[in-house]
Amino acid sequence: MSESSTADPHSIPAIHALHLAELVKHWNVTQEELFSGLDLDDQFLSEPEARLSIPTLEKVVARARALTGKPALGFYLGFQMRISAHGFLGFAAMTSATTRDALNLAAQFAPTRTGALAIRLCDDGDVASVIVEERADFGTARDVVIPAVLIGLWQIGNALTGRELMGSADLAFPEPDYFGKYIGLLPRVRFSQPVNQLVFDAKFLDLPLKMADPAARRLAVEQCERALDALGGDGRLIARVRSLIPRKEGGFRSLDEVASELRLSPRTLKRKLAAQAMAYTSLLEEQQRDKAFLLLRSPELSLEAVADRLGYSDAANFTRAFRRWTGMTPSGYRRTLSSAPDTRK
Repeated sequence: MSESSTADPHSIPAIHALHLAELVKHWNVTQEELFSGLDLDDQFLSEPEARLSIPTLEKVVARARALTGKPALGFYLGFQMRISAHGFLGFAAMTSATTRDALNLAAQFAPTRTGALAIRLCDDGDVASVIVEERADFGTARDVVIPAVLIGLWQIGNALTGRELMGSADLAFPEPDYFGKYIGLLPRVRFSQPVNQLVFDAKFLDLPLKMADPAARRLAVEQCERALDALGGDGRLIARVRSLIPRKEGGFRSLDEVASELRLSPRTLKRKLAAQAMAYTSLLEEQQRDKAFLLLRSPELSLEAVADRLGYSDAANFTRAFRRWTGMTPSGYRRTLSSAPDTRK
């Protein structure tokens, strides 16, 4: 096979190509037609460790679009996504106690599925978001991959809780020409945003899952931990630091405080993070940025109040940081939120 059976960070599980092949059958396109000339077959794609490179993914998506005449395949893929598609990680999430627990597991163990995407959960008490960060260039497949992931998370959440998630979606690419046909099928959607995310009422995080099973969850998490260890490095440390940075009462912990929680000296924590090409300041800014996107949705909060909640000394320092993160001012970002049409007709 031309594809790898090793976990290239810029690749996705090959099984997703079979999911796409199953989808295009709705338009009378066979698997043989879809994979023609791509050196892909059932045996390879079904192997648990098989990976699909991004260039090959682009070719499969391009063929699927050409053969079906359906450019919006990402939306269709998202609607048919099942949690079983995500292996032991999906099983661990499915058997978790709450939505929050499931999403925290997804964020921690997402690298066992792919390094091309990362998932983060941000909670401001009233509003929450699931952020999908692109760590690879998906090229012409971008407007398939990102909607499929976000809509898939939305669909899975609905299925696991038995409740419909009401909220909105932000996408970091421009609105495609074909999107108008899908207004009414999706939550409120905004394009050309600084981040890909689902935004919803934080109460949804504490809903119990219908298939919660502590014993099954423990077994599945053990499998995920082994898979993460096999990737090398210390991804669990970074996940743990991320979880410790926000305070429950608001604000963020300092490096010294996080190190104390981990029973490490600040110097040792810095060294361990540096060994993973990571710094505490980067992890802190990541969370400040994620929370800024939520806080700026509250029109009653002044920029000074937002800056204070994020730990900035004044609105000017926050504005400089926000412009560095996104290329726009906080006020400009707020304008993009109010200008997007409501797609729930």
